[in-house]
Amino acid sequence: MRNIRIGLGFDVHSFEQSGSSLVLGGINIDYKCSLKGHSDADVITHAIAEALLGSIGLGGLGEHFPDTDPRWKNVESLKILSLTVEKLRELNWNTINVDCSVVLEEPHLATFRQQMQDRLSFIIGAPINIKAKRPEGLGSLGRSEGIACWAIALVGME
Repeated sequence: MRNIRIGLGFDVHSFEQSGSSLVLGGINIDYKCSLKGHSDADVITHAIAEALLGSIGLGGLGEHFPDTDPRWKNVESLKILSLTVEKLRELNWNTINVDCSVVLEEPHLATFRQQMQDRLSFIIGAPINIKAKRPEGLGSLGRSEGIACWAIALVGME
């Protein structure tokens, strides 16, 4: 029988006016703002990595990639995700699938969704589903002050 586990990940970052581009799901998006963070602040990739770590009881993203460590300053979140997947594989766990809900007023993700899913699926070796949800003007996300993402990951071991 296959041993399976589920993990839940969450990440949120505020927008900042900067010269760097907005990175979501490993894709650079031409937008008026970027997300503020120690790394590239890719909320989708961070939430997925956190869900994967949590699924097998390895804690949260900050325990493995702390924002107090200069090694992770401005790092691409795809590298964080790749290292997370390596940790799981070293312990004989494989990702079965990941589902994400991204909450944002803008930018609209429809034109980038498939490219994000393809890039992230390639890294983790399993299907990823990304859904964008509007907060309908409610709260800081509704005022377009940032972006949040929830991810749930199913992992298994033979």
